[in-house]
This record gives sequence, structure tokens and C-alpha cells, in this order.
Amino acid sequence: MAAAPARERSASAGLLSIGQVLARLTPEFPDLTSSKLRFLEVQGIVSPSRTESGYRKFSAADIERLRLGLTLQRDHYLPLSVIREQLDDAVGEPSFAPPPSITPAPRRYRRAELLAAAGAGPQLLNDAISTGVITAQENYPEATVTLLRGLVALDRHGIEPRHLRSLRQGADREVALIESAMSSLLRRTDAASRARASELAPELASKIDEVRALFVKDALSRVLS
Repeated sequence: MAAAPARERSASAGLLSIGQVLARLTPEFPDLTSSKLRFLEVQGIVSPSRTESGYRKFSAADIERLRLGLTLQRDHYLPLSVIREQLDDAVGEPSFAPPPSITPAPRRYRRAELLAAAGAGPQLLNDAISTGVITAQENYPEATVTLLRGLVALDRHGIEPRHLRSLRQGADREVALIESAMSSLLRRTDAASRARASELAPELASKIDEVRALFVKDALSRVLS
């Protein structure tokens, strides 16, 4: 009877239990729980080994895969399906190193740096802020650089920030629509539901983008016909 436990102890040498994984990762990821760990396993983010008694055991590689996956979810809001692909592509690289475009901390831009990076004039940025197209900040994220570059290109054709206010308002309505669709998930407090909501929201946003693009394409075809 004692032979099986002895074999399990030998096979598990150097491996960590769920409790030990949580003790190691929760200082960095406070929302991590045993139920979320099991959910991440179901989603293919990590595949721990099992003892003969069915207990999960996590290797050092499993820990690194979890750490990277949780970082991508927290800092980059990627759906779990995309995270799984990133992790699978990184297999065999040291410490599951992600692509260079993901690893660095996101850059922030002060006002003058934002204008220079986007090739925009101060008045265009002022107009975008006053109309609510861009939110005034002390330091702007990379996404604002991309947005301001788009405003520069549109401004060359006479499309000003004030003309785009309805697009910003439409985006807010789309977020409210997504929030309503996920209301049952958002009411729950368990980690699995929060993780599913984090994955579902970008998927719904992507589908709304596809539908909007089709609407615009159809309307353009009528204008140009």
C-alpha cells in the first residue's frame, strides 16, 4: 500500500502543487485562484502533469508559461485563444520568451512627444481633446499616437475631429452593448467567470467591428454606384 505514495513522491520531485503555484504567483497576480488555474488548464494555457492519485503537479516550465500567459492577459487584454497561440509559438525558446513586440513595457508619450510621433499640429490635438475624441492626459499611450495619426490623415481631406464625435459616442454604445451581453458573467465573482469575460469581450468587439465594416462597405457601394 505504501509503494504508490512513494512512487508519487519520487515522480513529483521538483514539481509544485496548486497551493505552491498560488504561493509563488499570487504576489504578482492577486486575482489568481485555484479555480482560475483549473480554468486556464481547460483553455490550454498550461498542461500540468498528474500523479497516480490525480493531483496536478506543475513544472518550472509550467510556472513560466503561466506567468507569461497571465501577463499577456493583464497587460495586453489578449483573449485566451491568442495567448495560447503565443505560448505555443514560444515553446522551445528560453523561458517561453514572447515575441519582442510584446515584451517591452508600453511606452508613454508627453504632449510634445505625442505631436512629434504623430506628425500633428497642436491645434489638431486641441480640437480632438475639446470634442472628446481624445482624452487629455499627462502621458499618452501608444494607441493615442495611432489615433492622432489617423486624425492627421483625415484632416487632410477636410474630416475634422468634430466630425468624428459620433464615432466616439458609438464606441461607448458598443461597449455598453458588450457589457449587457456579458451581464451574467460580470455579476459573478469567481475567477473562472472573470477570466471568461476577459476573453469574451475582445471577441465580441471584433465581431462588432466586422459587422460595422460590412455596413460601411455596403453604404459606400451605394454612394459609388
